[in-house]
Amino acid sequence: MTMRPWLATAVAIALASCAQTPKERFAAQQADAAAAAKLEQALAGLTPGPSNNCLPRYPTTQVQAYGPTLVYTVSRGLKFRTDTAGGCERVGRGDILITRLTTGQLCRGDIGTTVDSVSRILTGSCSFGPFVRYSKGS
Repeated sequence: MTMRPWLATAVAIALASCAQTPKERFAAQQADAAAAAKLEQALAGLTPGPSNNCLPRYPTTQVQAYGPTLVYTVSRGLKFRTDTAGGCERVGRGDILITRLTTGQLCRGDIGTTVDSVSRILTGSCSFGPFVRYSKGS
């Protein structure tokens, strides 16, 4: 079965409209590099330890996004890093991260959603990866 010419053109236009321009690609690369540098700075002086499937029960004081990576801060000397598939980056701009704990702990594969802090409109969602402990002298 062959594709009709008008349909092939419509598909090509739709695909082209999704492609990033060189300027957009450059801006995305710069944003990724800036997020990686800020993540490195946030974890500076801490040593990575073992990864866990669930975030241990500590009173976390803050969660911050560095691109698709989230860092949970327990104290200056103890943090937990989880890499997501993306979608919760707006936490870094002040959005609220909402999680629903079905097992009493936040675990790998759980879904988080982000909500605008003013309008309360859903802005994204992500799935959590393993949680890596970063601490002083691990």
